[in-house]
Amino acid sequence: MRAFRTTKVIAMTQTFIPGKDAALEDSIARFQQKLLDLGFDIEEASWLNPVPHVWSVHIRDKACALCFTNGKGATKKAALASALGEYFERLSTNYFFADFWLGDTIANGPFVHYPNEKWFPLTEDDEVPEGLLDARLRAFYDPDDQLTASMLVDLQSGNDERGVCGLPFTRQSDGETVYIPMNIVGNLYVSNGMSAGNTRNEARVQGLSEVFERHIKNRIIAESISLPEIPAEVMARYPGVVESIAKLEAEGFPIFAYDGSLGGKYPVICVVLFNPANGTCFASFGAHPDFGVALERTVTELLQGRSLKDLDVFTPPTFDDEEVAEHANLETHFIDSSGLISWDMFKQDADYPFVDWSFSGTTEEEFATLMAIFKAEDKEVYIADYEHLGVYACRIIVPGMSDIYPAEDLWLANNSMGAHLRDTILSLPGSEWDKEDYLALIEQMDDEGLDDFTRVRELLGLATGKDNGWYTLRVGELKAMLARRRRSGTGADLDRVDHGI
Repeated sequence: MRAFRTTKVIAMTQTFIPGKDAALEDSIARFQQKLLDLGFDIEEASWLNPVPHVWSVHIRDKACALCFTNGKGATKKAALASALGEYFERLSTNYFFADFWLGDTIANGPFVHYPNEKWFPLTEDDEVPEGLLDARLRAFYDPDDQLTASMLVDLQSGNDERGVCGLPFTRQSDGETVYIPMNIVGNLYVSNGMSAGNTRNEARVQGLSEVFERHIKNRIIAESISLPEIPAEVMARYPGVVESIAKLEAEGFPIFAYDGSLGGKYPVICVVLFNPANGTCFASFGAHPDFGVALERTVTELLQGRSLKDLDVFTPPTFDDEEVAEHANLETHFIDSSGLISWDMFKQDADYPFVDWSFSGTTEEEFATLMAIFKAEDKEVYIADYEHLGVYACRIIVPGMSDIYPAEDLWLANNSMGAHLRDTILSLPGSEWDKEDYLALIEQMDDEGLDDFTRVRELLGLATGKDNGWYTLRVGELKAMLARRRRSGTGADLDRVDHGI
């Protein structure tokens, strides 16, 4: 007989929850102290508790609001521990700086990302250097031999004279080290598969669970799979979740909880919220080897950062399954879950039977169990471990499952594609070029296919702050300014960019 999921409190000061290898109080104290030791001044900027047993918190560094994370949990302590853990996850993996050029000093320093990174110089033929990637990864990322080395220069350094920066990952099938370009990691995987925790196994289980959650979520949405509802007697094992759902339904939001395991194969749960006021719905997914943990995470994810007043921003279900399956829609689901969902998801006859699954055990056992699922799927797992901040963190890559963006983005939408324009565009305020030079820059941006709606700061990798014109400036607006400067020979528009528009 399966036990009810419980929170265990020892001596009124030690709170243990399933899936964690330390008490919440110990995790919070340890994470907070280490952040202080590292020079961070973290503030709890906002809290939400819209229904019972659902908490979320937004934390940030007082000196740099760009360094922020969100946490969620069934209790206030669980949410804070979650946010602090995510802070270490993003510090350890350098994800806080993933969208930014770090400047010439760092680009030419002893290392850019980690001391154990390896640099591969560009060659005249621009071939991807030997020693980068393994045969399986090369076949996955570049099946048609379109990838060049210069495409793989990382955004953070922008240093093509130094070459391609490869980060070491351990291939789990044989323990071999494989160097994967930072450019590929940043472009295709973004934050997916990153985790930090009290122990190595705890963090790895969380990272692997996240990979399953997002991969199976995409599959369910793209294939319009109809899921089986979780029976009431199973839901009754988790009274906290039942109370949360009851409160939402009392507020007028019907809730449906589904088994997303696809016949017991994957540790995934789906919960859908409907808003009858505008006919929209929102699907939340969660994953963990423990059924109760997965269910709780799915419900807390449903309301993370949202009050009950924020549940009117989603879309109605649709019968256009092709539009639902488009990558742009799946990308929207990754960002904020506001993408389209097919009506087929809610068919009375589910495509899979309900399975009362459990993959739970110690975190060591859970890691082994999840790895066995990947092996059965013939998927290779690559893990980079980070412990330099005193808290274990990792980044997990599973090509073919954890990719958020397709490999073709490496040559079609690479985050470093504007790096060669950075010095030129940054020199524009106060410039006095020949008129035809302004036209030449417009034509160059057109020839390179830059989207007029792209923010210039994102194209160049700039952390601009909000108090100047760079923050809102888009490529199309920049072209208009250049055209005006060419026609008149003057153009205060360009000069005002540094000071606000």
